[in-house]
Amino acid sequence: MDYKDYYKILGVEKNATTEQIKKAYRKLARQYHPDVNPNNPAAEQKFKESNEANEVLSDAEKRQKYDQLGADYQRYQQAGAGRGGQASGGFDWSQYAQGGGFGGAGGGSPFGGGEGEDFSDFFSSLFGSMGGGAAGGSRGSRPAAGSDYQAELELTLAEAYEGGPRTLTVNGKNLRLTIQPGVADGQTIRLRDQGGPGRSGGPNGSLLITFRILPDARYARTGDDLTQDVPVSLYRALLGGEQTVDTLGGPVKIKLKPETANGSRLRLRGKGFPIYREKDKHGDLYLRLNVQLPTNLSDEERGLFEQLAKLRDE
Repeated sequence: MDYKDYYKILGVEKNATTEQIKKAYRKLARQYHPDVNPNNPAAEQKFKESNEANEVLSDAEKRQKYDQLGADYQRYQQAGAGRGGQASGGFDWSQYAQGGGFGGAGGGSPFGGGEGEDFSDFFSSLFGSMGGGAAGGSRGSRPAAGSDYQAELELTLAEAYEGGPRTLTVNGKNLRLTIQPGVADGQTIRLRDQGGPGRSGGPNGSLLITFRILPDARYARTGDDLTQDVPVSLYRALLGGEQTVDTLGGPVKIKLKPETANGSRLRLRGKGFPIYREKDKHGDLYLRLNVQLPTNLSDEERGLFEQLAKLRDE
C-alpha cells in the first residue's frame, strides 16, 4: 500500500495555512465534482482524493499525526512490516495506527484495507474506516460540496448574436449575467458558488445554465455560419445589379452578375455568427438566391415577354 502525499494532492506546501488548504480543496472540489464530470471515473477518483486530503489536513489532530508519520512510512516499508505494528527493524508503529496498529483493533496485516467506502486503505489504517476514534470526526462532519442547480435560458437567434446582460431567476433569487455573443443551442455555462450551500465548510455548488436558441424563420445556423434565403427579381437576376440584404449585423449591399441562376449561392465572409469568446471574429453568411417570377402582368408586360419568347425561339 502506497503512502499518500496529501499536500501534493491538494497542491499546497507542507507549511500551508488552514485557509490555504481550504482554498485549494474548494478549487479541486469544483473542478472534479461528479456533477460537472458525469461518467468520468478519473475525475471521480480525484474528487475522492481531494476530499480525503482535506479531511486530514484541515483537522489539526489528524494533520499532526499524519505529519509525525511522514517519511518514516517509507522507512517502514523498506524495513518490512511485521504484525502488531512492529517493523523488522524493531520500530514500533502502533503509535500511528488507529486501534493500536495499522491493521486496526483486530490485528492482522498492518496494511489491511479499511471498510470506509469513501476512504483509501492508507487513510483507514491511520484513522479507522470512518475517520473517527481518537483522531476525531465522523463521516457526516466531513466538508462536502453543495449540490449543483440546473436552469435553462431561452434566447432568440438575434439575442444570441448580440449577447449582453440578462436576468435569470433561480430558486427565488435574481441573478444578473452577461451573455457572450455567439452562444450555441444546448451550450452550458457554469456559475460558481451559485448552487446549493456546502456542508461543514465545503464549497457551494454551481449553477449550470443551458441555453436554448429559438428557431428563426430567416436564418439557418450551422456552427458559426448562417444561411439566408434572398428573393431576387427576375429582372435583376437577368440584368445584374446591386441589391441590399438585411442581415443580423445590419444591411449589406451585394452585387449580382448578369444572368444569375435561380438557387445560386453567395458567400459573405465574416458576416455570419460571432465566434464564441473570440472578439470581432465571425463565421460566414451564405446567401441562397431565389429568383422571383413576376405576377399580375399588364398587357404591355405580357406583350414584351411574348416578343422576348419569339426572339429566343421558344
